[in-house]
Amino acid sequence: MEKKKILIVTQEMAPYTDLSIISTIARQLPQFVQEKGMEIRVLMPRFGTINERRHRLHEVVRLSGMNIIVDDDDYPLIIKVATLQGARMQVYFLDNEEFFKRKQVFEDNNEKPFEDNADRMIFFCKGVIETVRKFGWAPDIIHCHGWMTSLIPLYIKEAYGNEPLFENSKMVYSAYENSLEGTFTKDFIEKASINNLEAENLAAYCDGDNITLNNGAIASSDGIILGSDAMAEPVMDMIAKDDKPVLDFQEPEEGYLNTYLEFYNNLLAEAEV
Repeated sequence: MEKKKILIVTQEMAPYTDLSIISTIARQLPQFVQEKGMEIRVLMPRFGTINERRHRLHEVVRLSGMNIIVDDDDYPLIIKVATLQGARMQVYFLDNEEFFKRKQVFEDNNEKPFEDNADRMIFFCKGVIETVRKFGWAPDIIHCHGWMTSLIPLYIKEAYGNEPLFENSKMVYSAYENSLEGTFTKDFIEKASINNLEAENLAAYCDGDNITLNNGAIASSDGIILGSDAMAEPVMDMIAKDDKPVLDFQEPEEGYLNTYLEFYNNLLAEAEV
């Protein structure tokens, strides 16, 4: 029987970053799922805080060389890879000097969010899809962790839904209560549009003049996981009105990974019916 393919896309992952609970879950989950017999790929940004020598990152020349358009400008996409020690698992890093060279992640030294966080997010989400296309690897489940990945469910469903590589992919989105969407401006919707998507395709990503990243991702996902034990009321309202499988918040302690795996298996079983 062919192994099920699981793509983990995350904005954080230990030991490379350690900002929130995302780093812990994104580190433990793919190794656990791989040890249960599934095939895993992990993609994340190569922030400037990640020490390439210590973690033994090196460029994957055959995957690099693409350009990603953000707001009508071209930015080169560099792909690097490292083997996670003790896990026999490779992690792929999406890099670009303009967006990821700085020695902070989302905020400057004064804890002010970077003005280009929206552009960095769009670059990353587009880059993830183009990288997987270059892999030529069709994931059965795409599991996105955190606000920086929240455009991927929309892109997969609306812009790439007819592409054979993604036509059978189930989208899972883990929503966390640590989004920087409050600093995004309304022009984010126009910047985020690709492949002839119109503003109405991104309607769930805004509420008036407010950007709602978690809600947008939830609207385009097949399954939702609550990654934080307390979520904003609009997010919970969005989940309540959507008839989709939901996994409640799981403390990252003994046994919680089995619950994630069961959630995956239920989605895969539905796909085969």
